Amino acid sequence: MKTLLIILGFICVAIGAIGIVVPILPTTPFLLLASFFFAKGSKKFHDWFMSTKLYKKHLESFVNSRAMTLKSKLTILIPVSCMLIITFIFVNNLHARILLVILFIGKYLYFFTQIKTIKE
Repeated sequence: MKTLLIILGFICVAIGAIGIVVPILPTTPFLLLASFFFAKGSKKFHDWFMSTKLYKKHLESFVNSRAMTLKSKLTILIPVSCMLIITFIFVNNLHARILLVILFIGKYLYFFTQIKTIKE
């Protein structure tokens, strides 16, 4: 099981790193997942991951103080918003559309009321 968690951690690091360059992939959620998988799978890899520039630049402030820069928040929110809007356009089910609107509003409320915004 630990081997699977370590493999999942590295997959998430890879996707997160790609997300730095490819705007449609959010970086932070994948790096958070990588941190989780490494913490459960291997202290050695978790310690290594926490010492990387990738972790320090994208996650350290969030993990330590539940705070993110405005740029980090928008980097997460904008691609997800685009996906929700596209889904909203193509879905004809009223209940699904209501759920999408609730998700859209809820994620912004959460990010701007529960996560502090810090300066870069």
